[in-house]
Amino acid sequence: MLIKENFPYNQYSLLARACELDIPVTVHVAMGTDIIHFHPNADGAAIGKTSHLDFRIFARLVSTLEQGVFINLGSAVIMPEVFLKALSLVRNLGYGVTDFTTVNMDFNRHYRPMTNVVQRPTLEGGKGYNLVGHHEIMFPLLAAAVIEGLGKREVAE
Repeated sequence: MLIKENFPYNQYSLLARACELDIPVTVHVAMGTDIIHFHPNADGAAIGKTSHLDFRIFARLVSTLEQGVFINLGSAVIMPEVFLKALSLVRNLGYGVTDFTTVNMDFNRHYRPMTNVVQRPTLEGGKGYNLVGHHEIMFPLLAAAVIEGLGKREVAE
């Protein structure tokens, strides 16, 4: 709808840009955690149905994570739980997702992301990292390091 209706701030919208690039974006709702859930017109059934669909899309993406990277940026509760459950689901379905990298990035060190993003998922292989710092500094630095590393790789090839 953002693209179809040509909303005035689409150039700043992560959702609009992802749609234009055909990149999946998922939203994982915990009912009662957002103010919009209290609105009289909020449709709990629709919210639940779409959040469940997004979990299935996310699990499909996790099933292809072998030799990839998962970054948890600033979620101390919801995404660490969703990620671990999606990973357990795809492994139980027979997907060989064991060699990948996880990165947790947050202002503070929290139990759940350390356990469900950094430690447990990589017990069978791969590597987990925990980076503590301000997102506005850490994430651009990580992106710059990846871009620089890719450039060095291209030169070496």
